[in-house]
Amino acid sequence: MESFDTAIIGGGAAGIVAAISAASHGKSAIILEKTPLLGKKILATGNGRCNLLNENLDASRYNSPSRPLVDSIFQQFGKVEILGFFERLGLSLYSQEGRIFPRTNQAASVLRVLELELKRLSVPIKFNFDCHAIVTLPDGFNVVSKSGETLKTRKLVVTGGGRTYPSFGSDGSIYELARQLGHSIEEPVPVVVPLVIKDPLCHQLQGQKIFASARSVINGEIGNEIQGELLFTKYGLSGTCILDVSEAISIAVARQGKTQVFVAIDMVPFMSENSLKEQLERRWNRAPDAADVLVGILPNKFGPAFHSLFDQGVEAAVKSLKHRLFRVTATRGWNEAEFTAGGVLVNEVIEGTLESKLQKGLYFAGEVLDVNGQRGGYNLGWAWASGWVAGAAE
Repeated sequence: MESFDTAIIGGGAAGIVAAISAASHGKSAIILEKTPLLGKKILATGNGRCNLLNENLDASRYNSPSRPLVDSIFQQFGKVEILGFFERLGLSLYSQEGRIFPRTNQAASVLRVLELELKRLSVPIKFNFDCHAIVTLPDGFNVVSKSGETLKTRKLVVTGGGRTYPSFGSDGSIYELARQLGHSIEEPVPVVVPLVIKDPLCHQLQGQKIFASARSVINGEIGNEIQGELLFTKYGLSGTCILDVSEAISIAVARQGKTQVFVAIDMVPFMSENSLKEQLERRWNRAPDAADVLVGILPNKFGPAFHSLFDQGVEAAVKSLKHRLFRVTATRGWNEAEFTAGGVLVNEVIEGTLESKLQKGLYFAGEVLDVNGQRGGYNLGWAWASGWVAGAAE
């Protein structure tokens, strides 16, 4: 039976860096990857460009329960250390509105420099190793695949990802392994995800894209305003402002089973209610057709879509344009979500090392933990940092 100082379950961003970290600290390490390839999700990030970090990396950008843990890791391996790590690997980087990308604008460049470093450090990789069981030993663990292959390790780092992009291998099965080892799981739900809304307006305006603002409204509680792109689709709403408010909505619908869940949309955030009202009243008095009242303020299709509202008066139209409530019935699910909210409870791992409080020698890193950040490089930032610290810890 093969034996290693450190075995890493999962060959994604956190797993690759954990292996590099362990090997850089003089430990024998191996990656156990259930698919035939490393880093498939890395290749999909940033629309293939790989937004690998953000200039404003700090714990405030993550879900509230995780912040003390995240901060304890960034204090050791934060933005400066991550940038230095990739620069040492030969990856040239640049910043665009705070988001950091490889100079090549190719996620494949990020993955390739990581693969070359694994090769330089002689880190073996077992592909198609679908972990089935972990057997606890007095001096480590036996890791058993579904095919019956077994290896021994003194230290085990679990980095099996969340549930997004299940076709890439992260189907949630890693949570069952964590449960086998006594850990509790916050129910995973898809976040940064389009919303399913059954509203005639979505159907009428499908394909239309505007600048808007969005707020979650859950059981009457109104969330923070987010501005950005809004896209009407045949199934509901998407676009950056929707993705950025989707976390609270997804948790309310998918985890908590709430039914009074809405997203409030301001379709003209660049105008106050009074300004919009005055503008529409002037137009109403001279427009030959009510369908033309919104021309120049919103795309041409919006006039006909709101035509009937003008029969109720300008104030009704202003209210609908500035405070339109859309009831959310579901999200578009794991295949269209960018991240996972949920996972191994953060209060079950030790701050500063990510070692399990329940099992000595067991560590967690990356998205398998209940840590999720905002869009813009924060989730990969957590993967790199947590992978490095978990791989280095004794």
